[in-house]
Amino acid sequence: MKTPTKPLPLALTHTRPRTCPRTDTGAGTGAGAGTETEPRTHTRTRTRVHRLAARVDAATPAHRDRAIDGLRALALLAVPAGHWMLGGFRLDADGLHNASPLSTFGAFAPLSWVLQMLGIFFLVGGYASVRSYHRRPSTTAAWLRGRLVRLGRPVLGVTAVWAVLLAVLSWLGVPGDTLRTGSTLVIQPLWFVGVYTVVTALTPLCIRLARRLGGWAALPLLGSVAVVDLLRYGPLADAVPSWLSVLNILPGWLFAYQLGVSWGEGRIGKRGARLLLVGGGVLFAVLLLAFHYPASMVGVPGEARTNSHPPSLLVVALAAAQSGAAVLLRDRLGRLLRRPLLWAPVVVVNLSAMTILCWHQSAMLAAAVPASLLGDGTATVAGLTTGPDTVGWVLARIVWLPVFAGLLVLIARYTRRFDAPWKAGTRAANARRALAGLLAAGFTVFALGLA
Repeated sequence: MKTPTKPLPLALTHTRPRTCPRTDTGAGTGAGAGTETEPRTHTRTRTRVHRLAARVDAATPAHRDRAIDGLRALALLAVPAGHWMLGGFRLDADGLHNASPLSTFGAFAPLSWVLQMLGIFFLVGGYASVRSYHRRPSTTAAWLRGRLVRLGRPVLGVTAVWAVLLAVLSWLGVPGDTLRTGSTLVIQPLWFVGVYTVVTALTPLCIRLARRLGGWAALPLLGSVAVVDLLRYGPLADAVPSWLSVLNILPGWLFAYQLGVSWGEGRIGKRGARLLLVGGGVLFAVLLLAFHYPASMVGVPGEARTNSHPPSLLVVALAAAQSGAAVLLRDRLGRLLRRPLLWAPVVVVNLSAMTILCWHQSAMLAAAVPASLLGDGTATVAGLTTGPDTVGWVLARIVWLPVFAGLLVLIARYTRRFDAPWKAGTRAANARRALAGLLAAGFTVFALGLA
C-alpha cells in the first residue's frame, strides 16, 4: 500500500512567471499579454530603492526638522540649475568667453526670480545656526571654529585642485582666455562661502537682537540697503563713488539670516510670515515697475546695473517674500517629507551641500572645455560652445542639463573627501595642508585677475 504523498509547502508550489506571452487567452500580443512579461530586474530595482529609502528614513533622528532640510536642499539645487541655465559660452579664436541667454531673451528674467534662492539658503542657515548654537557642547568660540572649518575645507580643496588643473590644461595647449573664463566660473560661487562665514560669526549677536526685537531685528538691515541704493541710483548717483555699493554685501545677505535666527528663536509666526510675503512682494513689484530696477536677479553681461553683486533692495525684497512663504509652508513640507521616497533624496543633497556648491561649475566646464577644442577650436557644439542667443541654444542646453548633473555626480565621488575632517596634525598632514593653501592662494590670485 503506497504512503500518501505529503503536499508541498505553499512557498515551494509557487512557480516563476512565464517569460513568453500567454497564448490561451485569445488576445495574442494584446494588452493582457504583457502582464506576466515585466522584467524582474525592474521589480528588484524598485524594491531596492524602497528599502534604501526606508533605511534612510529609519535612521533619521525623530528631532530632525525635515522641512528645514527640504528647504535647504531646494535652495542648493537652485544654484547649479541657475548657473547651468542662465550662463553660457561664446567661442572664438581666443577661446571660451562667458555669455548669458538673458542678453537676448529678456523675457527669461522671471526664471531668475525662481532660481535665485539664496534668500532661502540664508534663512535656513540662520534657523539651523540657532539650533546648533543652543546645543553646543562647549564654548561659543569652539562652536564657531568648528562651523568655519567645515565651510573652509571644501573651498580649499576645489581651489587647490584647480590650481593644478590650470597648469595641466595650459601645458596641453588650452587657450588662456578659456582658462580665465573657467577660473572665474569656479570662484564665482565661492564668494557665498565668505559671506556666509561672516554672518555665521555674527550668530550670537543675531540671537540677542532676535530675543529683543523678534522679526523686526531685520528691518534696519533692509533700511541700510535702501539708503545705499538711493545714493547709488538716486539724484546724487554721479557724485557717489562706485565702491559704495560694497556696503550692501553684509546687510543684504544678513537680512535673511537674521530672519532665520528670529524664526529659530520662535519670534516669527504665521502673522509675521504673511507680512513678509505680502510686504516683500509689494516692495518687489514697486521697485520693478516704479523705480525700474533690472528685472534679472543675476548679472547680465553688458548691463550697467546688477541686482546680485552686491545685492540690491530688489534682492532683499525677494528674500523677504521667499522667507514668508517658507515659514507658511513649513508644516506642509514637513508632512510631505515624511514619505521615505521623498525624504531620501533630501538627505543625499544635504550631505553633499558643499560638494554641490563648490564643484557644479566644474561639471559644466568638464563638458565645455573639451568641446571648445574640437576641430582645433573651430567647431562648435550646440548649447555648449555656441552663443546663447537662439531658441535652439535654449533647447540644446536643456538636453545638456542631465549630462552636467551626471558629471557632477562623477566628480563628487572623488571630491567628497575634501568635506571630511582633517587628520590630526602630523608632519605629513601639515605639509599637505600648507601645500593646498599655497595652491589655493595661487588660484585665487589668477581667478581674480591679480596676475
